[in-house]
Amino acid sequence: MKLEFELVPDSVWGSNLRSILSKAQWDVVRKEAYARANGRCMICGRPAKRLEAHEKWSYDEKNAVQKLEDVVALCHACHETVHIGRTQLMGREAEAAAHFCKVNGCNYAAYRKALGKATEDHLRRNRIAEWKLDLSYLKKFCEDDEGKDSAPGEAPHSDEEKR
Repeated sequence: MKLEFELVPDSVWGSNLRSILSKAQWDVVRKEAYARANGRCMICGRPAKRLEAHEKWSYDEKNAVQKLEDVVALCHACHETVHIGRTQLMGREAEAAAHFCKVNGCNYAAYRKALGKATEDHLRRNRIAEWKLDLSYLKKFCEDDEGKDSAPGEAPHSDEEKR
């Protein structure tokens, strides 16, 4: 599937890079994603005048580590579909379901099956009370002239931080 659901564990819901980074640092990260996208959604490929930055996370359940893998630029429809939990709360599931099926070339039954799998993953990850945060992806934005890791105007940070 090109377009997949990403249900984050409840304990980290609402946390994001914008709440961790300064506005200037977040702008550097998101604008790099927009540049890579070249005006197109990085999932469906549709041209978009306005793209939205989306954080892609992986979850190491054995070690309770949530790792930032990438920041990608998405059209609004793909971004709403990826965040299906929030979209459902906003009353827009029908639109997200239709977009999911269109992008993935599948039927509603495949949508429900994928949603069921994402829900299973979400429930399992909710059993972990606290996730450690791995932001090593951001190192590529933080190298100073001497090759040492440090964010602009800030002290060096570790690869793992707790939320």
